[in-house]
Amino acid sequence: MPSKVLPKSKIIGLSFNDENPVRSGNSRSAQTHLKGHVVETAFELGWSNLKNGDLLAVAEASFDILITTDQNLRYQQNLSGRNLRIVVIMTTSWPRIQKSIPKILDALDRVVPGEPFEVTP
Repeated sequence: MPSKVLPKSKIIGLSFNDENPVRSGNSRSAQTHLKGHVVETAFELGWSNLKNGDLLAVAEASFDILITTDQNLRYQQNLSGRNLRIVVIMTTSWPRIQKSIPKILDALDRVVPGEPFEVTP
């Protein structure tokens, strides 16, 4: 049974900005779209140079959910046994992501630890 995301879930996004929340380092735009959740970025936290395994380890210690566009993450890292819930957006196109905000919000409610949830626009 999927784990329900509690209001004010703490989310780390690999990159968000006003023009393309999935490509830069500003969480304000993501916060606008993901209301009810606390959103920070790897860039804002000074984690943008961490490799995937190290990023997952530090993110897991402080966050509930990781949102990424890295479609290869599941093939590069062993994600089973992780407590971090991971949402993978299957595009880097901001217009397509914007249209998928309802799907992303739904994914936040449905994703379970250790099993990446893919959102396809």
